Amino acid sequence: MIYVICLIIGVAAAFAGSLVGMGGGVILIPSLLFLYQYSDAFAWAVPQVIVGISLITMVFTAFASTISYVRNKRINLKIGLLFLTGSIPGGIIGAWLNQFINADYFSLYFGILMIVLSFLFLIKREIRTDDSPQKTPVISVFLISLLIGAISGLFGIGGGAMIVPAMLFLFGLSIHTATATSMFVILFISIMSAGTHIALGHVVWEYVIVFIIGAWIGGTLGAKANQLIDSNILEWILRLMLIVVGIRLIIEGLM
Repeated sequence: MIYVICLIIGVAAAFAGSLVGMGGGVILIPSLLFLYQYSDAFAWAVPQVIVGISLITMVFTAFASTISYVRNKRINLKIGLLFLTGSIPGGIIGAWLNQFINADYFSLYFGILMIVLSFLFLIKREIRTDDSPQKTPVISVFLISLLIGAISGLFGIGGGAMIVPAMLFLFGLSIHTATATSMFVILFISIMSAGTHIALGHVVWEYVIVFIIGAWIGGTLGAKANQLIDSNILEWILRLMLIVVGIRLIIEGLM
């Protein structure tokens, strides 16, 4: 029964994460934390192990999603690679800055930021189609991705919740291209982060294999569903997920 629950959580987290380009941690982490607190069968799911499992699951979620998005030519590789060049060093800087800042209010502030980002979708903007020619502001993408990486490293949360809005509002990508490109970026960031947790022994492989299977199924289905859903509906789903993430972080910050 434990394996079945893990599989369901893995599929659900990967599906939601792939659908809106945010990764699956927003569902997987709170689900396992809840089970850890209220079920002896999940006594193995201590916070460090949960983070490790989440990152490994995210690798396979992003990999499955990226394959599907590449086949459909949804990814803007130039912007994706530029985001990587900025977000990776930014994440290192953010992690280093973490030691100098009071961590008690991190979740609270970041939760408020997520909710603010969700309301940006009410602002009218130029909407481009996926196939329209797009100029890439190299310096701007690098600097913004550096900032996003730093904030992600600082708050200890994946950057998808900020990458997608940045691609939408600052670089004029469509929602479908933004989510696809975000999953491409998350793939490489997750590989680096997951490697660290594996080295630290924060992985219970007996259960990780089940989550990986779920991540592959959910990531593939989420990417396919992304192609079928209207852009306006997809934006509302993303906005709702940002609000859910924001509320969860605010509650954590107040506890």
